[in-house]
Amino acid sequence: MSARIALLASALAAAVPVFANTPAADTAAPVATTGVVDPAAEVLTLEQERHNRLTLPVMVEGTGPFAFMIDTGSQATAITHEIRTIAKLAPAGTAVLVGMASRREVELASVSRIEFGSNSFTNFSAPVLAREHVGADGIIGLDALQDFRVLIDFRKQTIAVEDASIKERRGGYEIVVRARSRLGQLLITDALVEGVRATVIIDTGAQSSLGNTALREKIRAKRAQEVITTDVNGVDIVGELAFVRSLTIEGLSLTNVPLTFADTPAFAALGLKDQPVLSLGMQHLALFDRVAIDFSRQRILFDVPADIARAMRQAKQTGNYRPQF
Repeated sequence: MSARIALLASALAAAVPVFANTPAADTAAPVATTGVVDPAAEVLTLEQERHNRLTLPVMVEGTGPFAFMIDTGSQATAITHEIRTIAKLAPAGTAVLVGMASRREVELASVSRIEFGSNSFTNFSAPVLAREHVGADGIIGLDALQDFRVLIDFRKQTIAVEDASIKERRGGYEIVVRARSRLGQLLITDALVEGVRATVIIDTGAQSSLGNTALREKIRAKRAQEVITTDVNGVDIVGELAFVRSLTIEGLSLTNVPLTFADTPAFAALGLKDQPVLSLGMQHLALFDRVAIDFSRQRILFDVPADIARAMRQAKQTGNYRPQF
């Protein structure tokens, strides 16, 4: 079987597989939820895994449950060697994975069905990765999430999976950002880092936030210290940790933001090598109360803490205040 190419556009310590020509998902009808999402959504309880990302229980070929990481930086759903053995999955050839530090050929396994809550994703080939490099039993990527809106509630530690065909209810979100899709990923293209326009990738599969060298040179960030992390292929990447004064999205500024700067094959695979870009990992997403990712409408919604929300309402009334974290 000829090799196919998979791209990993995720960040540090865990990976972000991105597949070319991934099969479409079959999804079951969602069920009950609470909160501001539609009642037809399904709420699943999340757990914190060792890298402080979020996992949920997933059945693979009727076995499990296994702890899979929700990864909005990943185009492909992936499994670990342990799952391949337990579920007795057949080989499906090989693929080249582009990680944050490396490009490596990995084996593929044929998966007939995975289930998370009442939703399913069927008939796909999954990269087989080492659990110690993923930090979970597997990854639920964008290929399995394209038909949904995903709401991560950091206050309640839950995730709501909502059918994207159901009319959205925006209640409670102070920030709504339109995004562009590239290779299945949603990119925020009008963010500002210290006044420099940059592209932002929302990456729930990464604990840390990562910027490229083009961004560092634009803002002239001063190096704070050297940081070594490992990508999904088990290859180390050496980056430079620095603090940027502000990251602004739709008028809301995060201040004193720690970013690790490095040039990676993953940014290059997205065509962003020479443009200022950063992936926003869980360390910064968790500053918000909730984050909703609407793949079908290409929008990302942020719900901020109550005091910040009040400040934003004040800003709209007076025009003299910029809310900050």
